[in-house]
Amino acid sequence: MTTLLRSAPPKKPLWREYGEALLVALLLALVIRTFVVQAFKIPSESMLQTLLVGDHLLASKFSYGVKVPFTNYYVYKGSDPQRGEIIIFEYPNDPSVDYIKRIVGVPGDIIEVRNKQLYRNGEAVKESYIRFTQPDRIEPVRDNFGPVTVPEGKYFVMGDNRDNSLDSRFWGFVGRSAIRAKAWRIYWSWGGLGDMRWDRMGKKVE
Repeated sequence: MTTLLRSAPPKKPLWREYGEALLVALLLALVIRTFVVQAFKIPSESMLQTLLVGDHLLASKFSYGVKVPFTNYYVYKGSDPQRGEIIIFEYPNDPSVDYIKRIVGVPGDIIEVRNKQLYRNGEAVKESYIRFTQPDRIEPVRDNFGPVTVPEGKYFVMGDNRDNSLDSRFWGFVGRSAIRAKAWRIYWSWGGLGDMRWDRMGKKVE
């Protein structure tokens, strides 16, 4: 009986193996960033003390659904945003800019602010996370606003640092399709050289 010997396929050049591995890694990272989770950095004080300047956080893009890239069409709709959740969204006056705020009103809610106190559907809202830098100063719009009814498909958002936050009181509602992700966990935090915030790393955003 004759045995047929087959020669082994030629080995790929090392540069090609590394190149293919790098390409797969880049594609995987792109898919994860587009559909699953994305990193964001906190640049302002509008969410103090919940989020500090220099916090780097991961946000879940899957929570509220998966869109076809560069469109507002959902492949998977996900759950609807809820009161109290902290979201990343397209700034209504400039969609190229990402904003982060807390949802205080969902469709159908009646929102009002009277002398700094938030009211929802006629009842005062207890908020342990908010901060006032000017507790004794009352300004129009910022400290007395509404009442307004949140339209269908829209959300009313505010910063936790109420006296230093440009939010729905000033530029209106956030559309459902403009919401990009739900804030999840802080993976890195520092206030500059020599100011590492080890206790914040891995902290859940809530």
